[in-house]
Amino acid sequence: MNPLTRESPMKNPLSCFAILAALLLGMATVQAQNFPDRPVRVVVPFAPGNTLDNALRQVAEEFKKNTGQPIVVDNKAGGSGIIAAQNVMQAAPDGYTLLLSNTSMMTINPYTFAKLPYDPEKSFKPVTGFLGASLVLAVNAANVPANNVKEFVAWAKTQSGGVSYASFTAGNSSHFAGVIMNQRTGLNMLHVPFNGTPPAVQNLLGGQVHAAFLPLLAVKSHVESGKVKVLAVSSPQRSPLLPQVATFTEQGLPDLEIYIWSGLSAPAGTPDAVISKLQAEFSKILKSQTIIEKWRAIDFEPLPFSAAEFLAFTRNDAKRWQEAVKISGFKASE
Repeated sequence: MNPLTRESPMKNPLSCFAILAALLLGMATVQAQNFPDRPVRVVVPFAPGNTLDNALRQVAEEFKKNTGQPIVVDNKAGGSGIIAAQNVMQAAPDGYTLLLSNTSMMTINPYTFAKLPYDPEKSFKPVTGFLGASLVLAVNAANVPANNVKEFVAWAKTQSGGVSYASFTAGNSSHFAGVIMNQRTGLNMLHVPFNGTPPAVQNLLGGQVHAAFLPLLAVKSHVESGKVKVLAVSSPQRSPLLPQVATFTEQGLPDLEIYIWSGLSAPAGTPDAVISKLQAEFSKILKSQTIIEKWRAIDFEPLPFSAAEFLAFTRNDAKRWQEAVKISGFKASE
């Protein structure tokens, strides 16, 4: 064939596509090799000072040591995490904007809201897990004589005036933990939601509610003072902070093996090579003794998942909450 008469590859759409794909792949690889070369912004769905916010700032210190780049913590609280999710969903998919996603945003909101402006899987790419923490069933020591779950259920069934439990907000894991317990034990505890953990603890101490599903850290000092008793922990193993307290699973309620968790997600369209680089950087930090020791003291566990492990974890978690939301009949206000 005469090379002068050979068809130009630019006239062949398939050839054009192949060339473009190769160029884009090459650009993504170079981008990942140099990543990060500027600050990474992490959008947090809570106000500054929240325990998760503080944990992220601890990780940010290690990230800067390892990469030379800071993490900019951008707090966008409110709207059940929807405000933060939308902000990241609309950001450039280049790895420089991440979402500190959590249980509610990714595995509960899809079942409590009739319509969400984001899709947990289609709007984001999983990067890695971040941290997990257990919930505890805490009771007012002066008002509740029970010392374990079996005793609590037996006592609650004798209370003609009913028994109430607090959550740190409606439509969240602490709310639906009580729903699951009611369903599995035959109780009919009244749910009393509060706007955050501090008021829930305050009302538990004041006797306005009998029990509460809360993070261990929120009640630990009151356990030590004798004002609160913890009857069970939701983690797979007993907490080293309260080794004498049995898990829900040990006490016959495996469906209450619950993590409240957070993870890191990127906008959909972020190159896989960049996701891999991010996962490697954060995994190194989450596996470090510095973070493990700091978090162990406050009942936090690092979750250095691969992107695939994080996706599988969230899908499995969603199944639990889908059932609990259905049982409760709860619907979030739009």
